[in-house]
Amino acid sequence: MSIDKTSASTDEHAVANPEAAADAVTVVDPRLLVREQGLAGYIGEFKRKMKGGDLGSVPVVIGLIVICIIFQSLNSAFLSAENLNNIAVAMVATGMMSVGIIFVLLLGEIDLSVGSVSGVAGAITAVLSVTHGVNEWLAVLIALVSGAAIGALHGFFFARIGAPAFAVTLAGLLFWLGFMLQILGENGTINIDGDGVVGKLTTYYFSDVAAAYGLALVAVVLFFVTSFLDSRRREAAGIPSRPLGDLILRTALLAIVAFAAAIMFNQYKGLPLALLLFIVVLVVSDFVLRRTGYGRKIFALGGSVEASRRAGINVTAVRVSVFALAGFFAAVGGLFWASKIAAANQSAGAGDLLMNVIAAAVIGGTSLFGGRGRTWNALLGVMVITSIQYGLALEGIATPVQYMITGGVLLATVVIDSITRKTQKTAGRA
Repeated sequence: MSIDKTSASTDEHAVANPEAAADAVTVVDPRLLVREQGLAGYIGEFKRKMKGGDLGSVPVVIGLIVICIIFQSLNSAFLSAENLNNIAVAMVATGMMSVGIIFVLLLGEIDLSVGSVSGVAGAITAVLSVTHGVNEWLAVLIALVSGAAIGALHGFFFARIGAPAFAVTLAGLLFWLGFMLQILGENGTINIDGDGVVGKLTTYYFSDVAAAYGLALVAVVLFFVTSFLDSRRREAAGIPSRPLGDLILRTALLAIVAFAAAIMFNQYKGLPLALLLFIVVLVVSDFVLRRTGYGRKIFALGGSVEASRRAGINVTAVRVSVFALAGFFAAVGGLFWASKIAAANQSAGAGDLLMNVIAAAVIGGTSLFGGRGRTWNALLGVMVITSIQYGLALEGIATPVQYMITGGVLLATVVIDSITRKTQKTAGRA
């Protein structure tokens, strides 16, 4: 009976206040209408995001443009095909490792061991294939599995035992560094075959011009087809979708970038194998994060561990698997580093590598506080870092100054991330 009275009261209130009732029906989240409003909708959405502190990739894109302008004005060779090609190959090792770090950062955690793990992977491959004559493909497989196993071990101590990830991976950094030195032996350096599997990772180029242009065409076509099909699915479900004009505009912009890159690569040696593999990894890992249940669980854990546990997510399993992924990608990066220097040596995984890996993820837009980021952030971030390094090298700037500048860029990014979070909280979006 009380329910009937409540319903009647509600109906009477609606009749007495027809304007309020109309508002209750017609008020719609403006974000759901963006795609239907075309260009005007996206301009409004952009303003809303800026006001709410959701900067996205805007700062890093602007930073890349500024970097190119500054270094090109200082040295006309900076934007040459040769230099850009060298940058594209050099950034892959750090970028691969940064992809794994992004998975960890999405949990709101950190992995300090990836540098040492990368060195172990290179050392295992060299020792097995060169010293013991094991088939190189098998040696590479063992190195990658070892990296994943090491990461899973770190994840076990963190997720199951409850030890802080910072402490566990810091211990791992020291332990695996010692392990690498031990298996390399007294000589400390093992040269690898430049024409072998690992050697060709950074030295092989698809010299046929059709390779670069073909990749650009495939990327553009796949982007349009997947976007078009996604738009049709949204229409069929009765939810806002991108208008055809918007899809065409986005595809055209991608085509300009893709074919400009293809022209640049073909002016030097051709399409680098290293960059092709990196792009494949980015596409697959981005799909996993954004289109699978596993990826949604990672984002959920980064938002709230307790809420995820109550929702039925196996927190321990997801955490262990994420650290295993970080170890796997660290091993992949280690193979690219070994390829770059054509050897496995005691300096592998040392120096500023760990800093650059984490910096690439953060500079690219992944939050240190968890729950926000994409694997494509690794590409943007590593482009910034490598471009700065090569630009300074062209000017003959000493390594200590390079460290200071890269550290300054990282600090600025962290500050922006912190300010962004505060702004989002103020706007009620975090």
